[in-house]
Amino acid sequence: MNQRTLTSLEGNRQRLDGGAMFGNAARGQWSRWYAPDGENRVELACRALLVREGGRNILLETGIGAFFEPRLRERYGVIEARHVLLDSLAEAGLTHDGIDAVVLSHLHFDHAGGLLAPWAEGEPHRLLFPNATYVVGARAWERALAPHPRDRASFIPELAGLLAASGRLEVVSGEGTETLGPGFRFRTSDGHTPGMLLTEIDMPAGPVVFAADLVPGTPWVHLPVTMGYDRFPERVIDEKQALFAELQERGGRIFYTHDPEIALSGLARDERGRYAPADPIPRLESLAQ
Repeated sequence: MNQRTLTSLEGNRQRLDGGAMFGNAARGQWSRWYAPDGENRVELACRALLVREGGRNILLETGIGAFFEPRLRERYGVIEARHVLLDSLAEAGLTHDGIDAVVLSHLHFDHAGGLLAPWAEGEPHRLLFPNATYVVGARAWERALAPHPRDRASFIPELAGLLAASGRLEVVSGEGTETLGPGFRFRTSDGHTPGMLLTEIDMPAGPVVFAADLVPGTPWVHLPVTMGYDRFPERVIDEKQALFAELQERGGRIFYTHDPEIALSGLARDERGRYAPADPIPRLESLAQ
């Protein structure tokens, strides 16, 4: 088998209300994890994962990108005006047209906005990654086509039409796809949003799971911590518990898309049975183990 390597790619960062990100945790607790600014916002990464194997380049998510017009960029706390993920791809020796597949856990704008070219006055939205197959789960796709009022503002209205018109959209309902082939497995999570895909990647030292918004960062490894954005917080906790138990048994690790400092960690349990991150890694540089 061709060697598979993992590289974390930074995208645009975002500041969001800390109370919303830590919905059931008190400010006195979460402010020790992520320091808030004067508007009670915490800084979050929108990190992507690049998988390289046998000449293929697979990108897990694209972050928030730079598609917002300036007024909305300010409203949603996007820090940089440029498309940071494109810079990160360049640092890895790639351009967006060198990506063969983009896997999207769901289509909320902070995970899929990077599919779009940077905002330009008077220009319509257009897709990047012209040679990639766009992979999304069936129920996540259905949600994007018909959002609930609770999360309608989290979707980009034009995006679904652009993806459908590209002729390169693959909507999946099983645990795998021909686009990715062996060594990749999809799990489905419903606690945050219906049908969110968690991509599990086989690695020699144990599986790596792109946890998306089920476990957005290391503080959420603590089982009771959920987000105000979660659809069913109790289900989030149940899904995390099942995932963690299996990963710990298999020596698995979690990739974090929103943690501002940590890209990857394993899992540990203390004497009371509480889960915590283990051996955290801030940045992946062609990880092969």
